[in-house]
Amino acid sequence: MKIAMANDHAGTRLKNEIKAYLESQGHEVKDFGTYDENACDLSDFVYPASLAVAKGECDRGIFVDGVGYGSALIANKIYGIYAAVCQDPFCAQLSREHTDSNVLCIGGKIIGSAIAMEIVKVWMKTEPLTAEKYRRRVQKVADINNKHCVPVK
Repeated sequence: MKIAMANDHAGTRLKNEIKAYLESQGHEVKDFGTYDENACDLSDFVYPASLAVAKGECDRGIFVDGVGYGSALIANKIYGIYAAVCQDPFCAQLSREHTDSNVLCIGGKIIGSAIAMEIVKVWMKTEPLTAEKYRRRVQKVADINNKHCVPVK
């Protein structure tokens, strides 16, 4: 699977740990930066990474900032992106099973690397539930996306 990764200065260390793990598992990682801990603007990195997922250039995205919500706010502005902030493995599981999220957002100031790695492992391996009620709910969100968001060109 090809994974888009992005972060700000607060997420650099944790992103690098996650990236190394993903590559060790055979995934291809496209790293949109940032690459150091100098203060920067999160949108400069999350926006192009989100576009790569939306355009199908990457299968999923994993974004790391201080808290996770900044990445999710930016990513969810893009047509076809369904970003979830996860602070524990159970939330990661539900974000895939119930909403078929395609972007995982993690807070590097909130979650230590051990928990973050478990979140990533669960999120990467969990598939959406196929029961009709879950498919219907996911479709309703997609319908809202299709009605109010502009497709990425």
